[in-house]
Amino acid sequence: MTTSPETTQPDFAPSKAIGSLLVANRGEIAVRIFRTARALGIETVAVYADPDARALHVREADAAVRLPGAAPAETYLRGELLVKAALAAGADAVHPGYGFLSENAGFARAVRAAGLLWIGPPPEAIEAMASKTRAKELMRAAGVPLLDPVDPATATAADLPLLLKAAAGGGGRGMRVVRELGSLKEELEAAAAEARSAFGDGEVFAEPYVERGRHVEVQVLADAHGTVWALGTRDCSLQRRHQKVIEEAPAPGLPESLRTTLHEAAVAAARAVSYQGAGTVEFLVTAEGRPYFLEMNTRLQVEHPVTEAVHGLDLVALQLRIAEGGALPLNPPRASGHAVEARLYAEDPAQDWRPQAGVLHTLSVPGAGDGIRVDTGFADGDTVGVHYDPMLAKVIAHAPTRAEAVRALAGALARARIHGLTTNRDLLVRSLRHPEFAAARLDTGFYERHLGALTEAAPDAALAAVAAALAEAAPAPDAPLATRIGGWRNVPSQPQSRRYTAAGTAHEVRYRPSRSGPPQLVDRPGVRVVATAPDSVTLEVDGVQRLFHVKHKSNSPEVYVDSPLGAHTLIRLPRFAEPQDRTEPGSLLAPMPGTVVRIAEGLATGSAVTAGQPLLWLEAMKMEHRIVSPASGTLTALHAVLGHQVEFGALLAVVQEEPPA
Repeated sequence: MTTSPETTQPDFAPSKAIGSLLVANRGEIAVRIFRTARALGIETVAVYADPDARALHVREADAAVRLPGAAPAETYLRGELLVKAALAAGADAVHPGYGFLSENAGFARAVRAAGLLWIGPPPEAIEAMASKTRAKELMRAAGVPLLDPVDPATATAADLPLLLKAAAGGGGRGMRVVRELGSLKEELEAAAAEARSAFGDGEVFAEPYVERGRHVEVQVLADAHGTVWALGTRDCSLQRRHQKVIEEAPAPGLPESLRTTLHEAAVAAARAVSYQGAGTVEFLVTAEGRPYFLEMNTRLQVEHPVTEAVHGLDLVALQLRIAEGGALPLNPPRASGHAVEARLYAEDPAQDWRPQAGVLHTLSVPGAGDGIRVDTGFADGDTVGVHYDPMLAKVIAHAPTRAEAVRALAGALARARIHGLTTNRDLLVRSLRHPEFAAARLDTGFYERHLGALTEAAPDAALAAVAAALAEAAPAPDAPLATRIGGWRNVPSQPQSRRYTAAGTAHEVRYRPSRSGPPQLVDRPGVRVVATAPDSVTLEVDGVQRLFHVKHKSNSPEVYVDSPLGAHTLIRLPRFAEPQDRTEPGSLLAPMPGTVVRIAEGLATGSAVTAGQPLLWLEAMKMEHRIVSPASGTLTALHAVLGHQVEFGALLAVVQEEPPA
């Protein structure tokens, strides 16, 4: 499901034409680049790791080359394999997408050395900006405002809070906020390990952490003929774990003088390194309105669609044509309207943003093509694995005003049907409808302040259970006439009962079948059954009718219920409770499938541990997750093995709690 608004492109006269393009990436960004390449008549080549063998980006490409292995370090981070794949498939150009090797100067040089066209800035520009420490030195020389760096080795309590950042790469990986000096060493090690895993470079630096600042960035586009465009601003302040969640263009509420300052600083940054192609210059804007340079991303950003929407451009097409030697017009097209993007993740925000893996049974967002754009790397029935980022899709709304765009996006997400995995959909809808967001009072601490309220269990789960029970019991339209007329199950005069759980809460539904119409609910005052079918139920609640769409997963107890009141995943319980497996008290179970990447130094059976002490680290979907001791006591068993993969629910360790004094 990938649609985009109409775009207009400048008239180019390319000096060298691309005939076949390999995208050295996966998922949503590969599918998005393929869409533009097809429109330009360019053949497409995908690469895939073993878990991606049937992924959407592979199915969308004209040709595909296998990268043996699963982990990014074995596959998508192997530059020599990617170059070899391009040559084997007969490609004449390579687009890196975002993430992985998109900001790796060595990879860009290898592509060029193989006689292939590199769709990106010159390696020298990547080198200058890819290391954030070197980029800051360059920007300081150019007069761009900067936050003064802090040496972690000499940091004191007066320097807190600190922000630790990976020198290479981005996307929130390798970033930590340190508020206590005692945790600085541990957080440095964790940030370096995560950066090394994601980008192959463990360099980390520290700078002051600005509370309640705004993340504002400028999209730049430059050709080889001296023209540099500043394509307006974007606000990306709503973030979780330093990764953007909701982005919009233009950044709302900025004084015109500040916009001009940001545009000029971004153009100066691009010119300072003789930049070519698409890039983004990111700034931190304090509550007082002072901007500070953060970094320059020498690649296409995840959030580029909002800029495309307001300027009526296809940035991927512009990247390709610039690489072909085309020249930009002197001035970019004017912006029109407002665009907002939300990133739909397979994760549970209420459980520390825990990533989810499994089968995505349904992904359907209404309004696509009518002011709503959906970019995704998944289709119904695809599997979301544990090795890569859990983003399912980006949903973008474009409208004449910010209020209209926000309302359209919230409505599209609220009406979307997403079955099979826990997602952040409800969080996105509530964020877009939050009074602070509506008033454009934006800063990076939004989720720290409001996460509890934004992740409360969806209401009306009891009504969803009623709909699930009645839909499951409803006779199919093609059932024998006697079944449809005479009834609903065995003894029509006796109440029937079905039980479900939703978000850990049990719900029992009792109803009495009827020979002359819909069943009657038992002990549900104010609720009347209007109509039932195996896939839908209409209920009247206190005089207001509501339609509930119901989908029963075959060979599974899961039931999905969607309505204007919200979406619910229910688990059908057996008529009689089944004995449950018991685990030893103090057992630490894997909260997700992943790889054991770290074990606390010196940890062994018999070790004394304290409540909250980190014992193990799992890596799943390119993020590290700490497993902490549930209580103070003694480690009586350690089953986790460094480097081994574990399944969800696997027993990692056992802590015997010490008796109270």
